[in-house]
Amino acid sequence: MSAEAVISLAERGVYTILVVAGPLLLIALAVGLAVSIFQATTQIQEQTLAFIPKIVAVLVGVVILGPWMLSRLLSYASEILQNLTRFVG
Repeated sequence: MSAEAVISLAERGVYTILVVAGPLLLIALAVGLAVSIFQATTQIQEQTLAFIPKIVAVLVGVVILGPWMLSRLLSYASEILQNLTRFVG
């Protein structure tokens, strides 16, 4: 296996990880920002207040985006498994 093929495979893997995890991270970022603005305006400085909305939002994101995320991961895994003989031998 050439160096270009290894780099291409690693690049594709990192891209898949970013595409799959990106939306959930953006959801957590947006909810965290909204909670922080709410805390700053109301002067409620409770540390645990930020965790519950983020956890709920990410779980809702997983429920909504889960099938899409799973299909992306399965297509990447099937592509690797189909080309396994090219990678190994």
